[in-house]
Amino acid sequence: MLSKVYCASTIGVDARIIEVEVNMSGGVPKYYLVGLPDRAVSESKDRIDAALKNAGAHFPRGRITVNLAPADLPKEGSAFDLPIAMSLLAVSDQVNSDKLSKSLVLGELALDGTLRAVKGVLPMAVEARNRGLEYVVVPNDNGAEAAVVDGIKVMAFENIDQVMRWFDDENSHDILKIDPATLFSTNGQHEVLDFADVRGQETVKRALEVAAAGGHNVIMVGPPGSGKTMMARRLPTILPPLTLEEALETTKIHSVAGIMQAGKALVTQRPFRSPHHTVSDVALVGGGSIPMPGEISMAHNGVLFLDELPEFKRSALEVMRQPLEDGFVSISRARMSVSYPSRIMLVASMNPSPTGDWYDADDPEGATNIQMQRYLGKISGPLLDRIDLHVDVEKVGYEELSSKRKGEGSAAIRKRVIKSREIQSQRFMGVKSVYCNAQMSTKLARKICPLDDSSQQMLKKAMNSLGLSARAYDRILKVARTIADLDYSEQIQSHHIAEAIQYRSLDREGWLG
Repeated sequence: MLSKVYCASTIGVDARIIEVEVNMSGGVPKYYLVGLPDRAVSESKDRIDAALKNAGAHFPRGRITVNLAPADLPKEGSAFDLPIAMSLLAVSDQVNSDKLSKSLVLGELALDGTLRAVKGVLPMAVEARNRGLEYVVVPNDNGAEAAVVDGIKVMAFENIDQVMRWFDDENSHDILKIDPATLFSTNGQHEVLDFADVRGQETVKRALEVAAAGGHNVIMVGPPGSGKTMMARRLPTILPPLTLEEALETTKIHSVAGIMQAGKALVTQRPFRSPHHTVSDVALVGGGSIPMPGEISMAHNGVLFLDELPEFKRSALEVMRQPLEDGFVSISRARMSVSYPSRIMLVASMNPSPTGDWYDADDPEGATNIQMQRYLGKISGPLLDRIDLHVDVEKVGYEELSSKRKGEGSAAIRKRVIKSREIQSQRFMGVKSVYCNAQMSTKLARKICPLDDSSQQMLKKAMNSLGLSARAYDRILKVARTIADLDYSEQIQSHHIAEAIQYRSLDREGWLG
């Protein structure tokens, strides 16, 4: 006898349908599992055996061969437990198999028959719909995630006993329905963090507003306790809300990575990822024998914050250069090659020296210029080249710290950022892979950012007198375009150029090298 059940496996942020075929014949009882299963899949037999007994069913006896097709694709994870179990039940006539041919079945089995959540359900449900399947059978904790997908019926269950009864009686369980629009009704609301909590630092807050409005990468340089981390953690509160398309992209990655909260349908807040400086190259950009997303992909459509940037391994920072430029990570292995999106805002912070403070000629025990130059030298020029805004952060004085007057809140700043992004959306309509000013190519930046004579003269003077590098030219144009958008100005004015120039401090000759 032969039975077939559909399951799925993820490849990058996409999925591929896997056919779980079970053949049972007479002879000495023997169990074979083939089709390149990993350790978790190979161990499924013992979980299935116990789960079926505790659900009042039995593991069929005979010569059983379980094939996971296509056989040349590696299979990993625990999502194969339930489809293998259902195929075994079908081949031994313990369950009605009429709906198996039009269902995608996913789930890990506990020994008592309870269904546990699995990774990658959203892309799997999308693939099931694209293949014309009618149902997706998942654990309860994955139900909301799968139900986001239109055009397919989602059945979420607590245990295998409920699954068996539903296959025998379609009316024994209700279809799970989710309205994605309702998930965004409070998007961006009830934030715990707020820029109103930041005392002083108005210049830095302005720079972060510009960065958020144009999608620019930013680095903050200042002594410990000046508020760099505090402000970085509040940056997501002024970014525009996720669109449904962005939310689906982000949820796919989080689902594949296995960091989705149980019972959560969508990621509705922009991600904020802050890996420790001991993070490895693979953990930062992704990889492994079966490639998984790294921190830079899990921050897709959000913020990747690297605190104390010079303390990160240089090799880990260097592998970020291509993803920052291209907006995706390509990982190649002998058996497969996958791509993960990585369109992020990079926010970094660092102390100006190993001692943590600026050079002070009156402090004989303080940092020297040479120490500051060496400290910055841990960061390569090509990486700094991909950071648009360099911001000096000074210590906050007593008067500002003790003041009872709160600064401007995140909600007010966010309104200006959203308006600026709307202007950019209109500007780049029809331009492929460009959604904000930071993503403009050099050619597009020259076209979009023409300068009048006074602005040209100011930029020329700054390049010559401040010793700005050639790479700073395009960055200044892009940042000036964002500043003009915040002013609702169609043309870039000289004061926009002047403000953009001050955000290139790391390019100046004699300043930190």
